[in-house]
Amino acid sequence: MIHTPFTGTQGSRKFIPFGIKLLISYMMLIIIPIFMFGYFASDIMTDSIRSNTTNTIKGTLRQIEDNVVYKLEDTVRLSDLLYYDTTLSKQLLHYEEGWVSYETTTELLLPKFRQTIESTNRSLWLTVYLRNETLPEVYYDSKNIDPLVMKGRFFDLLHLNRITEKPWYQSYPAEKYGETMRWKQIEDDSRYNRISMLRRLVDLESARLNEIGFMRISVYLSDLFQSVDYRKIGVGSTLFITDGSRNILYASGATEQSSEQLWDASNGDNYLVIRQPLPGLNWSLTAMVPSSVLEKDTQKVKLLSLVICSASCVLILLVAAFVSRTFSRRVLKVMSVLQSFRQGDFQRRIHYSGNDEFTTIASSLNELGKKTQTLIEEVYTTNLKKKEAELESLQAQINPHFLYNTLSSISRLAKFGQVEKQHQMVMNLAKFYRLSLNEGQTIIPIGKEIEQVRAYMDIQQIKYGDRVRIDYNISPEIVELNTVKLIVQPFVENVLEHAWRGDQIDIQVIGYRAGDVVHLFVADNGNGMPQETILQLFSGEGMQRVGYGIRNVHERIQLYYGKDFGVAIESEPGAGTRVHIRIPAESA
Repeated sequence: MIHTPFTGTQGSRKFIPFGIKLLISYMMLIIIPIFMFGYFASDIMTDSIRSNTTNTIKGTLRQIEDNVVYKLEDTVRLSDLLYYDTTLSKQLLHYEEGWVSYETTTELLLPKFRQTIESTNRSLWLTVYLRNETLPEVYYDSKNIDPLVMKGRFFDLLHLNRITEKPWYQSYPAEKYGETMRWKQIEDDSRYNRISMLRRLVDLESARLNEIGFMRISVYLSDLFQSVDYRKIGVGSTLFITDGSRNILYASGATEQSSEQLWDASNGDNYLVIRQPLPGLNWSLTAMVPSSVLEKDTQKVKLLSLVICSASCVLILLVAAFVSRTFSRRVLKVMSVLQSFRQGDFQRRIHYSGNDEFTTIASSLNELGKKTQTLIEEVYTTNLKKKEAELESLQAQINPHFLYNTLSSISRLAKFGQVEKQHQMVMNLAKFYRLSLNEGQTIIPIGKEIEQVRAYMDIQQIKYGDRVRIDYNISPEIVELNTVKLIVQPFVENVLEHAWRGDQIDIQVIGYRAGDVVHLFVADNGNGMPQETILQLFSGEGMQRVGYGIRNVHERIQLYYGKDFGVAIESEPGAGTRVHIRIPAESA
């Protein structure tokens, strides 16, 4: 038994008028807000503070990110001065012994490296490892003292064999022109709180970018991350930068905590945590703000909410009776219209005087009734057109001319005793019509659609031999996707009937998926057609059989999938034709 909410009773439950319920609700609202409003107000204020703080911190983090990225890019810029220097590349490839080698180093290489490091005012240590061992080594003898402690700029010139056995060198990725570089703490970097940018020097004139050297630019973490200062986001906060392995490279505001302690704290509920990835690197900038800092003003909000709720009790009691009566009468009108809609009468309308929420509801209900009635009519019309299109498609499937010609060919094969070809043609004909009918189903897998094309073309190739050639390039990922049937074969048939001059013709059937769209193409090198003919095919002028078939496919696709899909044709006289079919990628 179906119950309606518009009758006086519902089962055994007593009917309570809306006005009474509304009055009871108002009375409940007098008490409940006293206990609940403070809680919700506190949550709202906390969320507001969190939102404002989050936005402020994100802005600060973006500024910090910009500063860090600038210094990273400045270091990369220095390496570019060496990487893209073709003159330097040729000098490093020039093998000479004795005095010539020494002269090349002192007069050409050392000035170049010195000029490079002096193009910045930052403290850094440039080390260049050379594959050409005829060039002498030149290096700063630090004797276990960090050269960067002097706040200067230094460079060393060493042979590559010093590092070829190092794990960090052996694991360095393959070279991509101008892109391959890595930031990593190696050797004694961790000991001296440094980090190094590693990059190859390559023969720019070699197609394989052969390695001719290696460069390492070491900088202090405190210099690179100078802008990472917890005081920018508030006292008690923490800022730290981590690499892709969750190792903390640099921290501000919590230096006494270990990496694991920082990670555990950032995954807890006691902090607001904001993470900002650094572009171009697998690094993250993380900010942690204590929740206690964010929620210090919530107690004031709770007290204020109690005062507001107490005042609202008096006001609600005064207006409850009046509002309850007014609303009750208007709700009854709405219920009456809804009851009519439920019974299928969408002609019923409701009218309210004034300009308030009930006026908006009345207008919306009236518009809903009007649109629903219109939608019913449109759905009926659309379904009617779809059925007509299905009927036209079924008629187009059974091509008497094709069947007659095929049976005639079978007869000739039988007459000349070509039993094997006769057998193949009969089997392909049966397969073609079995796939065409497809037990009355309109939606089929794309794979079956292509099978039907194959069956049709197998028949034609038995008849015409090598004069008809077809190539299939169908992506395996689309064969199980669904399509409206008979959207490819009509275009293949059209090639043989209207584009073939009688000599050899080549046909291509291509299918692939791009995002949520399946693209199918039928291309030939036949007669082609002018633009005016293409426009006539889609407009229906003349209603020739070829034009009817093309329009039928185009309209059926749009009926099922919408105006964003369908058929497009590109052709020029004497240059062949290319048909493009677009359908959505829908699984079975």
